Amino acid sequence: MASMRDIKQRINATDKTSQITKAMHMVSASKLRKAERSIYAFRPLAKRLSKVLSNVLSTDSELTHPMLEARDIHKTAYIIISSDRGLAGPYNNNTFKAFQKHIDTAHEGNDEFVIIALGFKAFNFAKRNGYTLMNEDVIQVRDDIQFVDFQPISDRFIKAYLSGEVDKIDVFYNEYINTLTQNVNHQTLVPLESNPFVDTSGKGATDTTEEGFKTMYVYEPSPSNVLYQLMPMYVVNTLYGMILESKASEHASRMTAMKSATDNAKDLIETLQLKYNRARQNAITIELTDIIGGSEAVN
Repeated sequence: MASMRDIKQRINATDKTSQITKAMHMVSASKLRKAERSIYAFRPLAKRLSKVLSNVLSTDSELTHPMLEARDIHKTAYIIISSDRGLAGPYNNNTFKAFQKHIDTAHEGNDEFVIIALGFKAFNFAKRNGYTLMNEDVIQVRDDIQFVDFQPISDRFIKAYLSGEVDKIDVFYNEYINTLTQNVNHQTLVPLESNPFVDTSGKGATDTTEEGFKTMYVYEPSPSNVLYQLMPMYVVNTLYGMILESKASEHASRMTAMKSATDNAKDLIETLQLKYNRARQNAITIELTDIIGGSEAVN
């Protein structure tokens, strides 16, 4: 049995750890509320942008754009969104497992795809597994993520798609459902033919008033020019929304992990306290036995 001193040291160390995990839980809870507000504020914009794009395409069934139509896939670009820091429970591992499961079935070799890693953990994951990276440096996904943080890499993979360097761009990210539920999503970013939120058939429904009248739009200088300006904007905004979803999922996962760690630390302290009490009782019993034995020897 461990000595009382060793047990007491473990109790103190565990108690300090529980204080740290409790503080991290509170910080993550605060950040999660802010991330939720960002998501709820962005979702109407993303929905409206999808509707505007569908409306533009509905003006002329002959409208086309390289990002709209699927083509033969020779090389795929995968955007993996992760966190910069650990201690987030299964948040990162679930994304990496889903990605590896996909490439095991969809590709025969690593030369058929390239990785765009958003987040320090994703960058290390790609390096560790020997995958080809499009970004040479780490692209951090900070808590107050802004467009400027990933604008250079967005311009790069859009140019790579338009030039034919890659034929498809997929994203692996965590979709935020609620505090306890975050699902790993695999969504095609480009071409938009695979996007369920945009009607690329040219038959999209136009806006209607409460009286049932259709709203007609006039596009200047032409629907084609508007489409070519709108497409990159839509792709970048869609990716931004995915990053916001991932950031909220990260905070929720870290908050849950730290809550579990705090509860486990409290359970461990209770167990160690029982061991400490038993060791203390044994020590007292031994001392009493020595005193009684010494008294009897004197008598």
